[in-house]
Amino acid sequence: MKKTMIPLAAAAILLASCGNNQSSKDSVEKADSANTVKADSPAVAKETIKTDPACSEFLVKAANGGLAEVKLAQLAKDKAKDSAVQHFADMMITDHGGANEKVKALAAERNVTLPAEPGEDEQKKASDLSKKTGADFDKAYVNAMVKGHEETLDMFKKASAKITDAPVKAFIDNTIPVIEHHLMRIKDIKKGMK
Repeated sequence: MKKTMIPLAAAAILLASCGNNQSSKDSVEKADSANTVKADSPAVAKETIKTDPACSEFLVKAANGGLAEVKLAQLAKDKAKDSAVQHFADMMITDHGGANEKVKALAAERNVTLPAEPGEDEQKKASDLSKKTGADFDKAYVNAMVKGHEETLDMFKKASAKITDAPVKAFIDNTIPVIEHHLMRIKDIKKGMK
């Protein structure tokens, strides 16, 4: 009986992620929908860690933000004129790439579906930024990084106060100083720009 429940749960998740209006949903909404179905499913594989909706929501948001940071940093590596901005972009690719792998591992252990690409809002930011060149690009990228890191720091601090899953909380608490360092660094770059 147990052997048939897991394939049925997997089929339900697959059907939920392939629903009629899924093509109009962005990657983050698809992940949230799949996680809702999983949370409501009575069959959870023994190898996964049961998690609560707050933890799942945090992992989805962290993955979305991390994917967006890497995408914007890759754009900055190609378009930035200021060497400090290019170095910052390298740091974003390295640090967020590593954090993204940790988020993926935590999510996999908890059977949490993550977005495959940044959400619609983040895609629009990347598209808008890609239309800029030279000093205008550098300024827009730096401003986006300051705002993004302030928002991410706030999200991580709030999550640290409410997440009870020990490994996820440890990831959050270990990542907060990295985000603070990024924010301090990008604010320094902003001060040095003309």
